Amino acid sequence: MGDEVKVFGHWRSPFGRSVEAVLKMKGVPYEYFEEDLSIKSPLLLKYNPIYKRVPVLVHNEKPIGESLVILQYIDETWKDNPILPQDPYEKAMCLFWAKFIHEKCMHALWNACWGLEDKEKAIEESLDHLKTLENELKDKRFFGGDKIGFVDIVANFIGFWLRALQEVVGLELLTQEKFPNLFKWSDEFVNCDIIKENLPPRDKLTGYYQAHLASSSASK
Repeated sequence: MGDEVKVFGHWRSPFGRSVEAVLKMKGVPYEYFEEDLSIKSPLLLKYNPIYKRVPVLVHNEKPIGESLVILQYIDETWKDNPILPQDPYEKAMCLFWAKFIHEKCMHALWNACWGLEDKEKAIEESLDHLKTLENELKDKRFFGGDKIGFVDIVANFIGFWLRALQEVVGLELLTQEKFPNLFKWSDEFVNCDIIKENLPPRDKLTGYYQAHLASSSASK
């Protein structure tokens, strides 16, 4: 009996897309279920009753939630094309930077773009966090070195979603002038075939953000 793998996600979710990208990098076949986030499906509620959100990976009817946990599980379950290093210290550093991006960077960047309160503070924090990543990346092609690794996958929001979002809301956060290393990384990252084929259409994403911005402005 082979592995049965299901992924519950949403087309514009960077977290779900990261899970799909790693499965494809490892050549793991899976069945995809698109979720309507305004109407949680019975299956989503069954498999993720705690957080009630995507992504969810179901491996042989065993559900795993939260993208960082899912990515680590995938890497430990399917050994081909590893995204985490074997060395315990290097692995710990990858998990550290992934947590930094997931919890601090994305929160600040999202608030900088959409936040109604302390927007200026969120912009300042975002630029500080991007500078930290710029210094960590240095002259490496990817955070994982010469190939895409765990930290790059987790940073996919910065690589693709952020540049679309900041264009719509009229902010200049990640630019070539401010962060040349990170900007170059984002270009390299989104143009890797395995990543590119797994990104949402940019015009569809910007269209969604434009509609969201118009709706937010109308409700003020």
